[in-house]
Amino acid sequence: MNTLSKAERTRQFIIETTAGIFNTKGYSGTSMSDITDATGLTKGSIYGNFENKEEVALAVFDHNYGKISQDIYQRNSQAKTYYDKLMVYSKVYHSFTRGAFPQGGCPVLNTAIEADDTNPLLKDKAAKAVLKWKRGIMNLIQGGIDAGEFKSGVDQNRVALSIIALIEGGTMIAKVTDAPVNMDTILHTVSILIDQLKV
Repeated sequence: MNTLSKAERTRQFIIETTAGIFNTKGYSGTSMSDITDATGLTKGSIYGNFENKEEVALAVFDHNYGKISQDIYQRNSQAKTYYDKLMVYSKVYHSFTRGAFPQGGCPVLNTAIEADDTNPLLKDKAAKAVLKWKRGIMNLIQGGIDAGEFKSGVDQNRVALSIIALIEGGTMIAKVTDAPVNMDTILHTVSILIDQLKV
């Protein structure tokens, strides 16, 4: 039984239908006619559910980022060791360079690049996603230290930021060069970095 109201279902439809458009064209490049054409709804109907285009873009970011977070969470919950849990990030982003990623690529990377100087609200969404990701990696490293898998005295902040920078940089390079093999090379470096944590 669907417990969402009609308005909530309409909002969700707009978000899901425009998710790939915003993630491909960006906030500035996505027009209201792109939204109405994709959804088949009138401008009035869009504005009846969202205050403005920016509010749609913010909801779309949450949707796209949520898809990645959910995939990572599911894989992490199945991983047996902290080493395997850290390697999940490489596996998720490796698979996403080959078509399973949200349409348009990594929403964190796309939003961060577009919104850093132009849209404070979207920039804040991307920044919070990166900081949450960093905390997640640091928690896994600490868990690995506590479990005796990883060396103590690891600079968790440095390792976490390095993993994120390699993965996001690799995503950008693979996308701009149309060569997923470049991502493989960079993810190999991520594996080396994680291997170095082991006791």
